[in-house]
Amino acid sequence: MLICIPDILTADQLSKLSAQFDKQQFIDGSATAGWAAAGVKENKQVDGASDDYAEMQAMVVGALSANRYFSMAAMPRVMPPILFSRYTTGMRYGPHVDNALMGEAPQTRIDLAFTLFLSDPDSYEGGELEIDEPAGTRSFKLPAGAAILYPANSLHQVTEVTSGRRDVAVGWIQSLVREADKRRVLFELENLRATMFAETGKTEAFDTLTRNTSDLWRMWAET
Repeated sequence: MLICIPDILTADQLSKLSAQFDKQQFIDGSATAGWAAAGVKENKQVDGASDDYAEMQAMVVGALSANRYFSMAAMPRVMPPILFSRYTTGMRYGPHVDNALMGEAPQTRIDLAFTLFLSDPDSYEGGELEIDEPAGTRSFKLPAGAAILYPANSLHQVTEVTSGRRDVAVGWIQSLVREADKRRVLFELENLRATMFAETGKTEAFDTLTRNTSDLWRMWAET
């Protein structure tokens, strides 16, 4: 399941994050890539030792956690530290698959990945996020403040930035529900519950749907 979510960050948050971004120290992005992906990763990343890094992390994590749509789709259990990446002219990230496990022992299983766009799409050329799916490759270049959530086992790439600057926050999630098909079922049921409640309130049918949705959570969630 691949989902685009608008307005994760407000205009004020984007402005503050952009100002902080410009003050940071950067490292070679290949330093945080797996051994197979390091050779195709050409970008810069905010140094984790930078003064504002913790505040930048907290702002993005807080905004993601507050977004109901993101929470329903991702069902986060663990979220490793977010990376803040910058692509300038000539930079790209070639085709790769994200690591299945991240962090120090005990490692975190990675089910989902996300890219949160921080630059206005009209401010740079190229830099599309391309994700391979069974039906073909899809290309994404979302408005600043919007995010795309996609399976971490997807083959994907960032095309070359030919002008301007592309700033993004990227992260990964271990979901409460390991299997993608089960996440999709729960996501659709939770959306149906919300729609039903908004239209008809707390009815007998709503209570029945809630009971069965809750039973699926109990069977499938890994806490």
